[in-house]
Amino acid sequence: MAEISAAVVKALRERTGAGMMDCKKALADAGGDADRAVELLRERGLAKAVKRAGREASEGVVALAIESAAGALVELRCETDFVAKTPEFQELAGELARVAASRTGVDSPEALLGAEAGGQKLSERLAGAMSRIGENMVVHRVGRLAAPDGGLVGGYVHAGGKLGVLVAIRGARDGDAARALAKDLAMHVAAADPSPVAVDRAGVPAALVEQERALFRRQAEQEGKPAAVVEKIVEGRVRKFYGEVVLLEQPFVKDPDRSVAKWLEAAAGGPVAVTGFLRFKLGEGAGA
Repeated sequence: MAEISAAVVKALRERTGAGMMDCKKALADAGGDADRAVELLRERGLAKAVKRAGREASEGVVALAIESAAGALVELRCETDFVAKTPEFQELAGELARVAASRTGVDSPEALLGAEAGGQKLSERLAGAMSRIGENMVVHRVGRLAAPDGGLVGGYVHAGGKLGVLVAIRGARDGDAARALAKDLAMHVAAADPSPVAVDRAGVPAALVEQERALFRRQAEQEGKPAAVVEKIVEGRVRKFYGEVVLLEQPFVKDPDRSVAKWLEAAAGGPVAVTGFLRFKLGEGAGA
């Protein structure tokens, strides 16, 4: 048998997505010929992922997991809605989310696929699922949210896994009541239209505020408002904009007569701080 170096095996694994031992055996059977080894892996059904990697993956699911005081959202995409609803695909998405939630630093597709679970890299787990199911699959986004000391994370998944939200809070007593509070906030973030941009005004990107401010100024000028009052009109519209996109200032979806901040204060029976949130909707995000 020809001597097969670890570097050659690694290169074949990266090329095909097949497991290490499968690559090593294929190389041995091919007498060290990498191209022939690829063909052997394809014949054995172990490298189908190579052929599918370029196909569009526009369906999928947003999976959510909470581990201790941290949570994660993972958007796993596939080609068809049929596959997205299968137990194997759903289980895979859930496993990816649990790994992301349980480990610090696993907050990108690259970091997640490079992690191991059960003695196997998640990239290999994904490649194996692609081979069995017969569709291209892509980890499109990964987000991790950790609560501060004394805080907790709550979450909500909507529309059959098409939308997921995590919310971190601090100050509420731990337990079922606090988790229910965080879940209610997550449900608000899921349902709010427009979707919140930040927890408070300080978190709204300055560039976005200036963009809106410039738009409001043009609108006021086109409406023929006197120059002396244009800035007052602009500032009023900016305040309204904040009320629409700042989470704590939005009307709470279950009680529109109160802002989220006012509802939270009453529901918690004391001061509670929202320290962050994540919202993933299938098909959105960078490179969507």
